[in-house]
Amino acid sequence: MRRHNFEKLQIWIESMELIDENYHFTASLPDFEKFGLRTQMNRCAVSIASNISEGTSKRSTKHFVTFLEHSLGSAFEWETQLNICYRQGFVEEKRFEELESKINIIQKKISKFIDSLGN
Repeated sequence: MRRHNFEKLQIWIESMELIDENYHFTASLPDFEKFGLRTQMNRCAVSIASNISEGTSKRSTKHFVTFLEHSLGSAFEWETQLNICYRQGFVEEKRFEELESKINIIQKKISKFIDSLGN
């Protein structure tokens, strides 16, 4: 397997951009969510990009795909937490739709990348 440079992968770049947006967003959550949704969303956002980069260090495509699948799982988890924020009234509909669109794009790109690796 040829190793990928994670910094050149579009899925990693967009995941890093999501981290920036996520931290800005979670800073606006209520104080009582400091150790709840805020912490969990931050961890998920970081996990998306981190698993992509860690996966690039693996020697086999199978192991790389495993890390990409973990990344994809974190992306779906983050989307669920965003939905919770919306349902609880922590985010306005327009901002919710913008963030949901971004995470959906990342999810699709990670899925297509996994498919392109043939596993």
